[in-house]
Amino acid sequence: MYLILLSIFVPILAGCLLLALPEKKISRAQLLLVVGAAYLLTAALVVGALIGACHVTFTLFHLTASLPVCFHIDEIGMLFAALTLIVFVCAGFFSFAYMKHASKEKRYYGFYLIVFGVLNALCFAGNLITFYLFFEMLTLTSMPLVLHVGTREAIMAGLKYLFYSLCGAYMALFGIYFIWKNSATLAFTAGGVLNMVAREGGDRLLSPAVGSAGGAVNAAAGGHAGILLIAAFVMLLGFGVKAGMFPMHAWLPTAHPVAPAPASAVLSAVIVKAGVLAVVRVVYYIFGPDFLRDTWVQTTWLTLTLLTVFMGSMLAYREPVLKKRLAYSTVSQLSYILFGLAVMNVTSVTGGLLHVLAHGLIKAVLFLVAGAIICTTGKTRIEELRGIGKEMPLTMWCYTIASLGLIGIPPTGGFISKWYLAVGSLQSNMLFRWFGPVVLLVSALLTAGYLLPLTIRGFLPGADYDYAHLQKQEPSPWMTVPIVILTVLSVLIGLFPNAITERIMGFVIPLL
Repeated sequence: MYLILLSIFVPILAGCLLLALPEKKISRAQLLLVVGAAYLLTAALVVGALIGACHVTFTLFHLTASLPVCFHIDEIGMLFAALTLIVFVCAGFFSFAYMKHASKEKRYYGFYLIVFGVLNALCFAGNLITFYLFFEMLTLTSMPLVLHVGTREAIMAGLKYLFYSLCGAYMALFGIYFIWKNSATLAFTAGGVLNMVAREGGDRLLSPAVGSAGGAVNAAAGGHAGILLIAAFVMLLGFGVKAGMFPMHAWLPTAHPVAPAPASAVLSAVIVKAGVLAVVRVVYYIFGPDFLRDTWVQTTWLTLTLLTVFMGSMLAYREPVLKKRLAYSTVSQLSYILFGLAVMNVTSVTGGLLHVLAHGLIKAVLFLVAGAIICTTGKTRIEELRGIGKEMPLTMWCYTIASLGLIGIPPTGGFISKWYLAVGSLQSNMLFRWFGPVVLLVSALLTAGYLLPLTIRGFLPGADYDYAHLQKQEPSPWMTVPIVILTVLSVLIGLFPNAITERIMGFVIPLL
């Protein structure tokens, strides 16, 4: 139980201590030793918490008599916590080489550790109030990573990220008020709190929806279905800001390119997933899928996700700057996940949650590779990187494998997750059952169009390339080892997916 608190507050306190420590009081070697120890200690605490996970709620304190700040480990939290742990530790050690010549290195590591702890708190939050508090804290603590370099462009990007995220969070807060008024609890409950009917002995009764959004579920919601549907939609839009869903996506391609590469990696692979986790909690643990299925909320949400998938892929295809291209790609790929969640059947939700893992590992690889290229060569644009595969073969092979995973080519995890998404869509009875897979296929082709040219020109630069002055310049092991580890993991979940998909299905079925 106490491992949960330690996994949250140890990195937060370590980060605060680094920020409070005067610049000249610690050498770089001492700084890296402290930060590395904090990574490993936090990793051990998170693993211990996950291994000893039990469905016991731990209350830290009460905001009011009826609003506890509490933590609870369940399967969905474990999934996101595992991804957070892997990416943060790998990108953290990558930073040791990348940030070597950067200014304000101590400040960077301080906020990096704080964000690590805050994300753990989000994964282990036991109710909507606790989740919301740390969701707001995530925005405030991750913004310094975006504006770290201190240029005017970085500061404006950080402010844009702050403005969008706070507006989204306030939209979510609007919905929380109505949920609190129309439900008995804000605790995360599989199937939703609106489907709960008190029975003797405290058991839950899942009341199936009758007709449209009306029937038994509306009765359980106290007859306020109309306003609750509006509240649900506003919350989906609000939390969807962090996940880059149209129309509140514009902050993401602005913030990613200006942040240091390891910060971009955790931003794209993990931090934006806080928006996905929020959507999962709201749809499947608060409102319940029975309440939202076959309503205008589901239809509008599906429309926005598919629009975002296509739009993000097109913008990525047209973008010449590598990191910004990857940022637009994140916009598109996150809505793959949201699409799976919006379809609301077992296969699609399983595919969406599997894509959380696959995309997180793959996109971390791609951003770290971009950082390695920038750090080694100073080049940022696609057209400047002809022959880069000859100069950095190991790094570019990792990029190529990760790119194939993002496109959805076997045997990577991206293929398995997208297969489940397409099959789940075809199994549904919704209007988009055929249109969804078509959009996903078009997006996959566009993904190949904006990722593979770098591989082709990198390894096959042409006869006029200056081979005589070719120099191998692989980055340091601090960079290459994390990249290789993440690449191998992205392939392993595609080669051996059954254990993961069965585990995911095991906790998805009760939600539906």
